[in-house]
Amino acid sequence: MSSSTLDDRVATPAGEEILDRSSMFCVIGAGPSGLATLKNFSQAGIPVEGFDAAGDLGGVWNFSQPSGGVYESTHLISSKRLTEFRDWPMPAEFPEYPSHVQALDYLRSYAERFKLLPLIQFSTRVNHVEKSRTHWLIRLNDGTTRRYRGVIIANGHHRVPNLPEIPGKYRGEFLHSHDYKSAAQLRGKRVLVIGAGNSGADIAVDAAQQATSCTLSMRRGYHIVPKFLRGYPTDQWGELLLHWRVPLFLRRLILARGTYTGLGRPQSFGLPKPDHRFLETHPLVNSQLMYYAAHGRIQPKPAVVEFNGHEAVFSDNTRAEFDLVIAATGYQIDFPFISRELLNWRDGLPRLWLHAFHPHDDSLFVAGMIQPDSGQWGLTDWQARLMTQYVRARETGRAAWFDELKAGPQPSLSNGITYANSSRHQLEVEHFSYRRRLEKLSARFERELKDVPSLRN
Repeated sequence: MSSSTLDDRVATPAGEEILDRSSMFCVIGAGPSGLATLKNFSQAGIPVEGFDAAGDLGGVWNFSQPSGGVYESTHLISSKRLTEFRDWPMPAEFPEYPSHVQALDYLRSYAERFKLLPLIQFSTRVNHVEKSRTHWLIRLNDGTTRRYRGVIIANGHHRVPNLPEIPGKYRGEFLHSHDYKSAAQLRGKRVLVIGAGNSGADIAVDAAQQATSCTLSMRRGYHIVPKFLRGYPTDQWGELLLHWRVPLFLRRLILARGTYTGLGRPQSFGLPKPDHRFLETHPLVNSQLMYYAAHGRIQPKPAVVEFNGHEAVFSDNTRAEFDLVIAATGYQIDFPFISRELLNWRDGLPRLWLHAFHPHDDSLFVAGMIQPDSGQWGLTDWQARLMTQYVRARETGRAAWFDELKAGPQPSLSNGITYANSSRHQLEVEHFSYRRRLEKLSARFERELKDVPSLRN
């Protein structure tokens, strides 16, 4: 027995009352990945509904929600054309790198255009996900349990802060970058930022303008890429080179020449020399970090090895006192509502084909669990489209080839690049080749499912 109405209830053999949604898929999360998933499933005619613990859509891009991970100065670090969803362009009047306010406006317009809001139940947390013999049971914080045909986890992997383990006790104010919201938190303080990813660099630039002093602790050197080269977004130059199939060594040379001409070498400004080649780490995109380092407003330091009261001790045996420490040290991959066994978890993360498809389960997916070297939303859009095609192919007995692929070895997702060996790069993908792979798989499904009207755009 199944129904798509909220009022239908089915009693389990154990006596537990369950809302029967067994014709539907459940989407967990209403940020960019959740919205893209809801849109693709509903557009394909597959019944779906979503939940989000926050009171509004947007995920980390919603500044007003506790789950929001942006700060007042946040802008995209990928250009709008390489960030947007595949069938909903960002407005022409948006700047090349929209602010978090504009990004949320865009996500809201996407939800309104594709009529997604009626599909989402906000202020509803998924407490537990488990699988019965034939269906999925979802327990919510409103006290209800629902039965679903399948589950798409789309609540992101930037939710659980990864805090550094540093000996000693720090007695000043300590924040993770997730809790940094405004430059007002920096004013009049001696600030130490730990971590030189994109958030750490942004916060250090804010501190350079607002704090009494700013120190940036970097365990390693990074190539710093400007947002613009010759008046155009840097990632669009990279896209052009990839489209032209320029070899990797030559792309590195062109990027290095443009970066060094436009910004200079990091070590010229007191920043540590990179210990890797261009493209071997997630790009650090910032046009101001070296500017403020050159003006003495950002003091680079190596790794923090100990805290002692208000004092931090660095690996070069120097020490200094700080009023505020901000750890821009990334996030843990964690989905606490589902067992790791169900997610095929090994060596620190779910082992999914293309980081999205369970190798053996045809009803469980994860959308957006990637770290691309450019914009992510369009890639998640393609992931979600491929998921809907796979679901339809399973219904019509045409998915055997895909089942064989996803049960096999993970293909290389780096397009020939050897990424730095760190937890930061566990989910790193080279965006251009990853998108091409999704497009080709989708095109094959399109040919094989041409007689299924609901899959036609």
